[in-house]
Amino acid sequence: MREPKSQRVVGDPNRSGPEPFEMRTIGARRFHASDPYHAALTVRWPMFLVLIAGAYLVTASVFAGLYGLEPGSVANVRPSHWEDLFFFSIETLATVGYGDMHPATTYGHQIAAVEILVGVAFTAILTGLIFVRFSRPRAMVVYADNLVITPYNGCRTLMLRIGNGRTNILSDAQVRLSVLMREVSHEGQVFRRVYELGLLRAHNPLFALNMTLMHPINAQSPLGHLSDQDLVESDIRFFLSFQARDPALGAMVHDLRAYAADKIKPGYRYVDMVTVDDNGRTLGDLRRISMVELDSLPAARA
Repeated sequence: MREPKSQRVVGDPNRSGPEPFEMRTIGARRFHASDPYHAALTVRWPMFLVLIAGAYLVTASVFAGLYGLEPGSVANVRPSHWEDLFFFSIETLATVGYGDMHPATTYGHQIAAVEILVGVAFTAILTGLIFVRFSRPRAMVVYADNLVITPYNGCRTLMLRIGNGRTNILSDAQVRLSVLMREVSHEGQVFRRVYELGLLRAHNPLFALNMTLMHPINAQSPLGHLSDQDLVESDIRFFLSFQARDPALGAMVHDLRAYAADKIKPGYRYVDMVTVDDNGRTLGDLRRISMVELDSLPAARA
């Protein structure tokens, strides 16, 4: 028996840029028949619209077939024209009722009554799903394509820069950077453990333009025993979770981003993305958030 497989994507698959971290699992499914609500909220908009249109057409076709079981159940239907029954079914499902075609028998009225109830429920469910999909708050965080390793205050430091993709200021921004590492115990067992990487600043009361997250790679760091080359060639994965409050929406926004080890650039630093314009106003250029340059400090090449 073939086991079900699924592919989980960490991060927002709709975001442009580098491919998100993907993994395959056996025995888990992305969509469950017992939880259609979750499926309706997690599929992309094109697939959501296709599913809604498909469900609508299938339902209309089923009721059209039921009308056809009794010839003459619907008045003014042309003989051997199934499309008339189909369009009458659509009109009944939408509770439109143009009047040209109408139930002509008791059986026809019974099927029409059931279809009207189904149409009212379908409209209510669809309205709720569309409202929830539109009303979900999004963080709109812009991430640098790469992490860099460069000295900071005399310490080898892992850095990651993020930016606020909205024009309004977010408040109470909190970030957590974790690393997934492969370990082998003394008994030879292989484990994958998640370590939280301590940041010099994991909380920002006001997130207006950008934040540069810094993790000192010292003796206390889970990465302290790895050289720059070891980090780049390893199979570790970094995960950044972000949450903040959006005053414009009056709600908390969340986001998640993953990086593979090949996204680390040792000996580089981020190019400054914040300047001051001619009027003395602070100007942040999010187009420069991923720009890096070779660090000229001698310690960066050590």
